[in-house]
Amino acid sequence: MSHTEDEDDPFPVDDCLFTETFSLESVYTLMGEEVKIRQLFGADLGVAAPVWEAALHLCRYLEDQSVELRGKRLIELGAGTGVVGIVAARLGAEVTLTDLPLALPQLDANVSANKPSSGWPSLPPTVLPLSWGEDHMNFSSDWDLVLCADIIYLPETYLPLVETLAHLCGKGAAAYLSSKMRDEHKTAAFYEKHLPSRFNVELVHRDDKQNNNIYRASLRTGQ
Repeated sequence: MSHTEDEDDPFPVDDCLFTETFSLESVYTLMGEEVKIRQLFGADLGVAAPVWEAALHLCRYLEDQSVELRGKRLIELGAGTGVVGIVAARLGAEVTLTDLPLALPQLDANVSANKPSSGWPSLPPTVLPLSWGEDHMNFSSDWDLVLCADIIYLPETYLPLVETLAHLCGKGAAAYLSSKMRDEHKTAAFYEKHLPSRFNVELVHRDDKQNNNIYRASLRTGQ
């Protein structure tokens, strides 16, 4: 990973982080792939605007653990800028990027900007709206991997997120969730209480400096 973000990562409970609209393009080298990510900061996008450290941690973890992505069917929840899924698609995964409708134009733009000169090795990434607990049944349960980076921050979404993950992992997908562990958002409670209600959950990586955890979760039999 060749790009370093500000280590001071404030994440207030109010998700309207930016009152003025401006864009920023950053270049990252992740898993051997150079990607250019446009971040559109504005009150409408809120937390979907930036590349969060948890996304970079997840890419680095997948690389360090040599998690095979080529040929895998992968869906990312709360994709935001799309950096994780775009890197996976460039490495040959068949990727679906999802977020709330307001984030989709940014996702589409970043997908278009990062098409390899030789074309996508698999299918081009698909960008679709997904509201947890509402329209998840419109999606298949036949995935290999479900990826989530810094989406655990609103306690009222925790139950519908678990419901959504259970559906998506229904045929055996492994879920990887990367989170900055913020007390004010009760992030730990999600991994200690909500997710274990239906999943086997394992802490697979801890970064003390960044206070970032990565978990691997698999749906329990009969769930």
